[in-house]
Amino acid sequence: MSKLGVGIVGCGNISTIYMHNLPKFRDLELVACADLRAEAAQAQAAQFGIEALSIEALLARPDIQIIVNLTTPNAHYGVSHAAINAGKHVFGEKPITVEANDAATLVAEAARRGLKLGCAPDTFLGGGGRMARELVDTGRIGKVLYGTCFLMSHGMEHWHPDPTFFFKPGGGPILDMGPYYLAALINLLGPVAMVQGRASAGFATRLVTSKGPMNGKTVAVETPTTIMSLLHFESGADIVLAMSWDVWKHGHPPIELYGTEGSLRVPDPNFFGGAIQYTEKGGDWISVPADDRPFGKPNWRSPNWADHIPNQANYRCLGVAELASAVLRGTPHRSSGALASHALEVKHAILKAGVEGGEIAVRSRVERPAPLSDLEAMALWAGETF
Repeated sequence: MSKLGVGIVGCGNISTIYMHNLPKFRDLELVACADLRAEAAQAQAAQFGIEALSIEALLARPDIQIIVNLTTPNAHYGVSHAAINAGKHVFGEKPITVEANDAATLVAEAARRGLKLGCAPDTFLGGGGRMARELVDTGRIGKVLYGTCFLMSHGMEHWHPDPTFFFKPGGGPILDMGPYYLAALINLLGPVAMVQGRASAGFATRLVTSKGPMNGKTVAVETPTTIMSLLHFESGADIVLAMSWDVWKHGHPPIELYGTEGSLRVPDPNFFGGAIQYTEKGGDWISVPADDRPFGKPNWRSPNWADHIPNQANYRCLGVAELASAVLRGTPHRSSGALASHALEVKHAILKAGVEGGEIAVRSRVERPAPLSDLEAMALWAGETF
């Protein structure tokens, strides 16, 4: 079998970039899509020249080996569980599930059936994330002692056509955007052992100003929109993590790590490229762009961005291709369900600490993913030269 057939469940906003990128990866063939809204599936099927099916029919197709689950968070568990029961490998959008126990169930069930379970984010496998990993692994900044991690904005209501689910249980910045930052940190530092935290909501309602059916409507906020946490990693590193959708403007870099021999700035983990900055002890910042690395070249921009915002590297589907390679060749599977499950437990521990106070122990453990070399990364790509 030279390629694995892919079926996409969930034809919302994020599905377009997956369907656009998927044919550019070597081991994948997009076969069909499905959505509870038949018209959404039919529109995407027409645009990308594939079949639109019901979810049940898609799961039953013998020429589909991988299900990509792009449904809303509260549907992640049900769709992924059904796909695993149908004998399919699964790659899901983040978070892997809403509840941590459900994520652990999926990981165990996939392992019992000999199936691969993967989950976004896969951005840490991009050119920027791989370069940061190399600098940490080679000891360029020494042993990482401390760090900071910030995600701050004023939410999604100004650009997303229906931002309701972002402000309901299962949403909020820690469950929606936290996966990017925690996956990057776990890739660099290993598993989290303990957390402290506070959580709150700065605004009771949100006015939707984006174009679409929700324009002018108000969304009630039912989940924390600001969290502040201290993460203690098993490696000994302590990282301050703050994520908020209650901030109009800020000046914090996404991730900074402070080691015994220098400091490291990691680029925005929502994307695959960016520039690494590091220091040698008290020296000036040294900037190294990832543009010439596989999956680091800027190739995309959001239609919602202002003209002054630069293009970004967006290679979503990299994790799906890496999962397919693991199935076909027995290679390491890095963007795994086990990593996503551990990160989800960390996020729930932060929310619990925000309510109860004190320190919350994280029970699960996961190994750092194996590093992905440039040669291995290139082997996943069938598109034009980077």
